[in-house]
Amino acid sequence: MLETIQSMLLDFWEIELETGVPRHLRIKTVPGKATVCIGVRRSGKSTYLFQRIEALVANGVARQNILYLNFFDDRLHQLGPHNLGLVTEAYFSLFPEKKNAEQIYCFFDEIQTVPGWEAFIDRLLRTENCEIYITGSSANMLATELATQMRGRSLSWEIFPFSFGEFLDHQGIARTGALSAKKRLIVQNAFDKYWKTGGFPEVIGLDRRLRIKIHQEYLNAILFRDLVERHDISHPRAVSDLAHWLIDNAASLYSINRLTGYLKSLGHRVPKSAVSDYLHWFEDAYFLFTTRLYDSSLNRSNTNPKKIYCVDHSLITSTSSGILVNTGHLLENLVFVALRQAFSDIHYYKTKSGLEVDFIVTGKRREPILVQVCDSLADPRTHKREITSLGDAMAELGIQVGTIVTRTDRERVVVSAGTIEIMPAWQFLLNNIDNNLQ
Repeated sequence: MLETIQSMLLDFWEIELETGVPRHLRIKTVPGKATVCIGVRRSGKSTYLFQRIEALVANGVARQNILYLNFFDDRLHQLGPHNLGLVTEAYFSLFPEKKNAEQIYCFFDEIQTVPGWEAFIDRLLRTENCEIYITGSSANMLATELATQMRGRSLSWEIFPFSFGEFLDHQGIARTGALSAKKRLIVQNAFDKYWKTGGFPEVIGLDRRLRIKIHQEYLNAILFRDLVERHDISHPRAVSDLAHWLIDNAASLYSINRLTGYLKSLGHRVPKSAVSDYLHWFEDAYFLFTTRLYDSSLNRSNTNPKKIYCVDHSLITSTSSGILVNTGHLLENLVFVALRQAFSDIHYYKTKSGLEVDFIVTGKRREPILVQVCDSLADPRTHKREITSLGDAMAELGIQVGTIVTRTDRERVVVSAGTIEIMPAWQFLLNNIDNNLQ
């Protein structure tokens, strides 16, 4: 095993890294703490590590001072709590003169696959002169695993598939300054492509059939590697059936009782507690996300129906049955993911008269943000309904500005509580979201 690790380290220094386009991330390192990058599979975490490595090399760090391992590599499957120390032993046996003399930069990809990794990282931070970067596909790394094992020795950051701004960078489309009429058309055309392909870097530019196939492989990997294998689930078919129901009902309300009843109708004898666990694990894998009702009572917020969203709107179109998902739900899902990339406290809101507003974004250091999503406001009845819902919410919450995101509509409406800005999705994503990511 020692020789295998040495060979992998030497091979890495010989390859040319694929660094892709720079991500709009605010990741900062802190001395003495591991930098942990977490996100759904294939969102670009490894590429981001390569970008950091190239930046270090450009700043004068010797390539041999960089230790990189991908723990998904089957050659490392024998690593565990008893022998993880072989990693550093292999490195320092190649360069014994560097131990305690030079700073080493350690990059560990998908290290959560190895049992006992937390104690290993903790020991490295305490005993070696090193800077550590870690990636993983589990939000649990944000909570129990890091908090209990590493005792505050880490800072965690989330990586999602490309935002619209990152997609524009990938396409080589500049977006600085005011947009001319020509540049606006270019950006709008790029949004149409983003609408079709979504944000997973690997599928951009591929034809529809290949994109669908890759998305479906992503889903299978998430379900069976990040859920069934990781949590040793005894009813894998129930997990798959539940995931597909939730994808079909993206941007819709659900309850645990309803989901349990649905699985029961398919012949799955799964208790409500297990369904609740599945939902938690979906979110843990950055695959599906839940929003709750915004309410001052935590009990009412938790007991009311919740809404479900998927990490990528195009993944929905590639893996859903196509029966229930409509463009309005897809647009709402797209807006949710954009909001989730920039903010963490997202709920839906119900007015006193029972009207629903899709998103309220809150936080200790910002004014609440109200966002309604509607595919089109061309129908006067739809226009009136959406304005009324958002206007009532603004009045009840004391918020003076609200936003309605559509596919193409653009308008400013004055209501008794303040002003409602109606804007196309591309403009909302660039001006209201992507500026918060940079």
